Amino acid sequence: MKITATRAGALALALLGLAGCAGQASRQLPVPEESRVHDSRSFRMPEAGLAFPALASSSIETDRWSGVLGGAGYRIEVPKNWNGMLVMYTHGYVGTGQDLRVTNPEVRRHLVENGYAWAASSYSKNYYDVRAGVEDTNALALAFTKIAAEKGRTLAEPKKIYIMGRSMGGHIAAAAVEQETLRTAINKVRYSGAVPVCGVLGDTELFNYFAAYQTAAQHFAGMPATTFPTPDFEKLRPALVSALWTSYPATTTPQGDKLKAAVMHLTGGPRPIFEEGFRIKVLQDILWNGFGADGTINGILNRNNLDTTRIVYQLDSDPAISAEEAAFNRDVFRIKGTPDANRQRSDGLRWIPAVNGQFDVPVVTLHTLGDMYVPFRMEQLYNERARANGSDKWLVQRAIRAPSHCDFSVAEQVAAFQAMADWEQRGVKPSGDDVMTQSVVADPNYGCTYTINTPGPDDLPALATVRPTLPACTKK
Repeated sequence: MKITATRAGALALALLGLAGCAGQASRQLPVPEESRVHDSRSFRMPEAGLAFPALASSSIETDRWSGVLGGAGYRIEVPKNWNGMLVMYTHGYVGTGQDLRVTNPEVRRHLVENGYAWAASSYSKNYYDVRAGVEDTNALALAFTKIAAEKGRTLAEPKKIYIMGRSMGGHIAAAAVEQETLRTAINKVRYSGAVPVCGVLGDTELFNYFAAYQTAAQHFAGMPATTFPTPDFEKLRPALVSALWTSYPATTTPQGDKLKAAVMHLTGGPRPIFEEGFRIKVLQDILWNGFGADGTINGILNRNNLDTTRIVYQLDSDPAISAEEAAFNRDVFRIKGTPDANRQRSDGLRWIPAVNGQFDVPVVTLHTLGDMYVPFRMEQLYNERARANGSDKWLVQRAIRAPSHCDFSVAEQVAAFQAMADWEQRGVKPSGDDVMTQSVVADPNYGCTYTINTPGPDDLPALATVRPTLPACTKK
C-alpha cells in the first residue's frame, strides 16, 4: 500500500478534525521554531462554492463530495467503477485574498472516464504557501477513505496515489515526491508518480529570476539600483518602461533590445515562441507588479531570500562571455540573500519546500516555451538537479509551443498524465524532449512533438484563437 501516516502525522490528522477512531496517536505536533507575518493571517472557505456538478456530456456515473478539512475546502469525485487509484490535484497561485477556493483538474474527464478518483484541496492558506499546499493535499489523501465512509460509500485504501498540479501547484506536486518532503512533512504520503505542469521546479530560483529581471531593466534604462529593496519602485516604473519600450510590451528601444536578450537567457535561452511570450502584456504586467519586493515572498519568509550573485547574464547566443557581457555582469546591481532564510526546519517542511531533484518515482513535466512568469528555465534547473542526484532516470520533460503561462490544451495534459501512469503501471518509460542542449532547444521545430493544437470539449476558446497565430511546425 502506497499511503502511510507517521505517528506525528496521525496526531496532525486528529487535530485537523480527522480523529474519531479509538487508539489514535496522541503525540504533540512539532513546536514552531519561530513565527512570521504569514502565520497571523486568517482565511475563509466559502462553503457555498464547494459543491460542483457532474461533467457535461459524460455518461460516467460518479459520487461527488465536498466539504472542509482542517480549514481547507475540498472536492472529491469517485467513479462508480473506481479502478482503485487516486489522483491528487494541486491548483496554482490564487493571490493574497482572504477567500480560499478549490479548482477542478483540467484532466477531470479523462480521469473519471478511465476509472480514476480525484481529490483537490483549496489549501488552508493563500499567498505562495507551498508548505500548506503539500500538507493539506497530503492530509486530504490520508482522509480519502474516511470521507468516503462518512458520505456513505465504503472504499478500500487506494492502491496507487498520483499527484498532478500546475504553476504553484506544480511546485507542490514536485515537492511532494522529494526525499526531503518524505522525511520532514507532518502528513506523509508516498506518491507513485507526479505530473507537474508549468511548475515552479526551481523553487526559490523563480524569485531570483524576478529580481534579476528587475535589476537588469533598471541598469539598461540608465536608472540602476543602488539599494535593496528599491524604494518606491512603482514611482520609478513609468520612466523605466518609457526607456525600454516605444510601445509596451510589443516594441523595444535599443536598450530594451538588450534587456529582451538578457531575459531570453534568464528564461531558458533562444527558443521558439519566446518573442510571442515576451509581447504578452498580462505576463509582463504580472512580473512588473512584483518588482521592488523585499525578498520575504510577501511574508512567507522572515528574511530576504533573493540572491542574484550567482546569475551570469548573457546578451547574445554565444555562450562565451563577450566584453560587453563581462562589463554588464561586473556593473549590474547584485542582491545578496540572507543565509538560511529558507532553511530546513525541525517543525516540518521548509517554509518554501525544496525541489532538490531527489525522487524515485516517475515524473513527467510539461512547460510552455513562451512563459515569462514561470519560465522554461525552471525545467532546465530541475533537470540539472535531477541529474546531479541520479534521479534523471525517473524524469521525462515535454515542451509545448504556447506563449503564455500554463496555456496547455487539455489533450497535452492528458497525454502527460497518461504517459506517467503507463510508465508507473507498465514499466515503459515514455519519450520526452531534451531541455538542456542549446542547439536543440533553439531549433525552429522545438516543441512540435508533444504540442496538440486541436481543441477538445473542455478547452477554453482562446486555444483555438491563439494557437493558429504561432509559427507553424514544418516537421513533427
